[in-house]
Amino acid sequence: MDLTETTRTALAALFPGEAAATAPVAGDDAPEAAAEPALFGISEPDPVRTGTWLEVRCRPDQVVSAARILDDQGFFLESIAGVDWPDSGQMEVLYDYNRLGGTTCRVLVRARVPRDEPVLPTISHIFPAADWHERETFDFYGVRFEGHANLIRILLPEDADFHPLRKDYQP
Repeated sequence: MDLTETTRTALAALFPGEAAATAPVAGDDAPEAAAEPALFGISEPDPVRTGTWLEVRCRPDQVVSAARILDDQGFFLESIAGVDWPDSGQMEVLYDYNRLGGTTCRVLVRARVPRDEPVLPTISHIFPAADWHERETFDFYGVRFEGHANLIRILLPEDADFHPLRKDYQP
């Protein structure tokens, strides 16, 4: 069993009874045809086109479990980024994981939260590198990470009352 298959099998514990499906690559279909991906589950996009071997769409309460599984599999956290989806009233947080050494495997974990109450659990106790990434996502998008030991602004002034990467931000 190769690394991608081993990782997919480990992550499948988050989604009992569901099989992986091949995800469409952005740009392959007309925008209206590719509007809404599957809500939750594991997909295997084309790594040559996307740079990702596995994509995991999980509920907010599964973020920590996914991080633990990937940590147990020897992955490291590359980055955390936010995405604002104002038309659907949601914020999305993307977690990029990678594993090097012989065989490379990149995993993208996605979690969506309501835009008016964007809260996710921290993973900084599993991956210490998440500390600054979560603070940056909080700073620019307003996503709060419950359990974070020091969730304060990292680049903007402490008294800033805005999140500049939200699509409705007006300077």
